[in-house]
Amino acid sequence: MSGWSHHTGLAAALASENVDTDQLIPARFMSAPRSEGYGRFLLHDARFDEAGNALDHPLNAAQPTILVTGRNFGSGSSREAAVYALADYGIRAVLAPSFGDIFASNAVNNGLLPGRLDQATHAALMERLGKGPAEIAIDLERLRLACGELDAPFGLDPVWQTKLRNGWDDIDLARQYADEIAAFANARRAAAPWAWPAEEGG
Repeated sequence: MSGWSHHTGLAAALASENVDTDQLIPARFMSAPRSEGYGRFLLHDARFDEAGNALDHPLNAAQPTILVTGRNFGSGSSREAAVYALADYGIRAVLAPSFGDIFASNAVNNGLLPGRLDQATHAALMERLGKGPAEIAIDLERLRLACGELDAPFGLDPVWQTKLRNGWDDIDLARQYADEIAAFANARRAAAPWAWPAEEGG
């Protein structure tokens, strides 16, 4: 996974709160292999009618790479496929007042930014995007975004910032501490040898 520190792209507003993972990708589509791409399933039941006809929806009107939406985005089940659907569609960042915890962690592990907005910034972006999609520039190093005359901060855990900038998932992050982990294991083995399984043939 490639890391990133700056992204400028078209943003669209999804003026909904509590968009859960079942809405992001309905469970009936999760039997499809990931290799075929999950982007076409993103928010499927909000974007298409039962006959498959496109509805009036922000993601049908444009092809944004940034989504600005309401609080508690990604709540519900822990399905990582919800993040796959966003990533495969082309979304690089979701900006919202708050996120489901597991969703946000899954997002970072897949290179997708869950940026937290304060109330004033969220309101300003929703007002601007209510007129139609607009370009937003995201600076992951400074944790700031720009949209027209608006220049504002967004919130992100420092460890998640590091993971996104380096393209790391949880395993990659743990590998950065390989020496410390080995030193702890050796010290623990010396302090409590009885806690370790006997070596074969010993």
